[in-house]
Amino acid sequence: MTTGMEPITFAPVYLEHVWGGRAMEHVYGRTLPRPDRVYGEAWEIVDRDPEQSVVEHGEWAGLTLHELWSERREAVFGAGFEDAPRFPLLFKVLDARDDLSIQVHPPAEVIARLGGEFKNEMWYIADCAPGAKLYVGLKAGVTREAFEAAIREGTVAACVHVLTPQPGESIFIPIGRLHAIGAGFLIHEIQQNSDTTYRVFDWNRLGLDGKPRQLHVAASLASIDFDDCEPTMDRPVGDTLAECRYFKTTRQVLAVGDTLGNPEAGRFSILVVVDGCLQSAAGRQFGKGQSLLLPRDAAPLTAQQNTTVLQVTLPAGDGSQ
Repeated sequence: MTTGMEPITFAPVYLEHVWGGRAMEHVYGRTLPRPDRVYGEAWEIVDRDPEQSVVEHGEWAGLTLHELWSERREAVFGAGFEDAPRFPLLFKVLDARDDLSIQVHPPAEVIARLGGEFKNEMWYIADCAPGAKLYVGLKAGVTREAFEAAIREGTVAACVHVLTPQPGESIFIPIGRLHAIGAGFLIHEIQQNSDTTYRVFDWNRLGLDGKPRQLHVAASLASIDFDDCEPTMDRPVGDTLAECRYFKTTRQVLAVGDTLGNPEAGRFSILVVVDGCLQSAAGRQFGKGQSLLLPRDAAPLTAQQNTTVLQVTLPAGDGSQ
């Protein structure tokens, strides 16, 4: 069996953040880069410049995701992605020990004026502290004028709708939706390949460099959907947690001995092991917290214990905007 038929795993890219922690160390058994630093994000699968996923196993070890996408696209990923210059999705693990900034991703008309990239995303709650809060959308009745006044008065948090989800729940964050992850979450984030975010409020704190982090108040005000009030956590439709023109995410619950392969013949998928363990035909095992690329012609994986997996696919077409 060739390496291309086996799952492909990548070395995570870890990012330090003032709001981060070390939960990935004890929840997922990972070795973080430095013992004295806090890490808010692990970019599990990424094709950006300069951030790049690098294959960590097999005959393609050392190749970047961009090299696979550029030079081995049809063999690894399948047909139908010819017009996408980079792998169109980005997968992260977020470890929030403190509140993230209240932020928004811009719509098309703002991107056309200010530049940047589209960014629809979803969050899957892998773990959270009791009572941990997500800040999503506006409270009912908050107008643009009231929100602008809150910015001036430093009371933005009082305008944002609060959710207290449970592990296993998820929510889609479309462009224009005001949002922030509160303290106490471990989250799998699936998003378009974009890093354009506008911060409107950062809790009046300092960054790791001891200075206030940059805010983007005017761009945020131009981006926020002021009609997006008091959303709820998403309710799955069958196995489907989220579906848009850029990606589809399903949750697969497997018993011992069940198998899981690509849902569409000849096209790849990405798997995120939420809990449990999968084993490949060659005997490699993929445990809790692992993200992997299942190539187009890969053999199915077998659950070694009761296992929950997020499976992400691209829609027909190239998945670009």
